[in-house]
Parts: sequence; C-alpha cells; structure tokens
Amino acid sequence: MDNTLLDPERIPQHIAIIMDGNGRWAAERGKDRSFGHQAGVDAVRKITAECTRLGVKYLTLYTFSTENWNRPPEEVAALMGLVLSSLEDEIFMKNNVRFRVIGDRTRLPADVELKLRQTEEHTAGNATMTMVVALSYSSRWELVKAAQDMARDAADGRLKPGDITEQLLETRYLETRFMPDPELLIRTGGELRVSNYLLWQIAYTELYFCDTYWPDFDEPCLHKAIADYQRRQRRFGKTEAQIERELLSGK
Repeated sequence: MDNTLLDPERIPQHIAIIMDGNGRWAAERGKDRSFGHQAGVDAVRKITAECTRLGVKYLTLYTFSTENWNRPPEEVAALMGLVLSSLEDEIFMKNNVRFRVIGDRTRLPADVELKLRQTEEHTAGNATMTMVVALSYSSRWELVKAAQDMARDAADGRLKPGDITEQLLETRYLETRFMPDPELLIRTGGELRVSNYLLWQIAYTELYFCDTYWPDFDEPCLHKAIADYQRRQRRFGKTEAQIERELLSGK
C-alpha cells in the first residue's frame, strides 16, 4: 500500500472514527440498510489492518449510539446480529489486535454481551493495537454515569470535592480511562457534527470530515485523512511562535 506521503514519525497514536453513511450507501444501490451495515464491516476489516500496519495504537469506532436504540426494531436486531457475526472474524488474532468495548452494556442482548466479553478475554494478550468499539455509547451518558459514580464514592467517604480533578475523572471514571485521547477524529458520510461522541476526549482532537460513505472508505482514504492531520500544527492553547521555538529547541 502506497503511503509515501505520510511521515511515519507523525502517525496519530489514537484515531477515532464515526462510521457514517452505511444506510445511504445501501439506498443508492436499491438495497436494505442492513446490506450497507454488512459492507461497513468489510471496511472495518480493511481499516483495522491498515492502522496496525501504519503503527496506530488505538482505533475507536462509533458502532452504535444510545440514540440508535430508537431506530426500527428490525434494524436494531440486524445490527446486533452483525455485531455477533463480525466478532467471529480472526482479524484480531491475525493482526495482534486487542478488542475492548465502551458503552452501556446493560442494554445489550445477553448473547451479544457474552460474545463481547469472550472476545475481550480472548484478545487480552494482543499488543500491536487496541480496537475499541463504542457500542450503546454516548458521551452524555458517559459523563452522567461518571457523575453518579463520583457521587456514590463521595457518599461513601471515598471522595472529597477537592479530590476531583480532570486527571481523576479521566483515569478513574470515564469509559476511556484505559487509553489516551484521540489525536484524530474522522467522520465519513458528509455530515459535519460529532453526534455525542467522546465529547470530553476530543477537546483538542483534530477533526476530519469527508463525503465518502463508510463502506467506500478504504486505505487511500485513511492515508488522505492522516496526511491532512500531519499538515496541521497542534498548539494546545500556545501560539504558533511558541510551538516553533519548542521545535527548534528540540522539546
């Protein structure tokens, strides 16, 4: 795969993706939405393999939001079935990928929850990359849950108001406490919003939007997104002059 335009020293270590456009992709072909979701799984396989090859350490995929429970029951059932079938894929072992899940697992069907847990356990020793699936997830749900957990700890005397810091929230109470924040967020499908996804975690994430539907998002599309990321200067509140001085001084 030609990725000669990419700087191998500046590959984002954590890429988050909003995989949008499956339904519209299927509709344009006169197919049912489930056909688009199946094609989306094929795209996941390709992008996962390419991310491991490039040296990405975390890949977080927005698979099913808490709002998606409001979709027609037959589509929800089809998506849950697709989760089960896709977890049979050996892409995790073949690419040495660890599998993790974030989200409200209490709402998932028992067979899906069991398969998720088994896959997490089966891949726990894999170390090349961690694929994180956001399933039955939304950022507002995550933040409310974190607040509830902190309130319980405070009521039990395990937490004082002065103990609460950004670091404490990130490392103890958020669903994403086991990984760094994303450096790059990609959204496919032409929409220009983040849809209640990792709102805390993307405070300083570079955002990349493209019109390509997720089933058509392939390795060259990924390279284009990363190349765009590499052309940006990440300042984290500092001035451009400060960043340039730090680069010159080797910091």
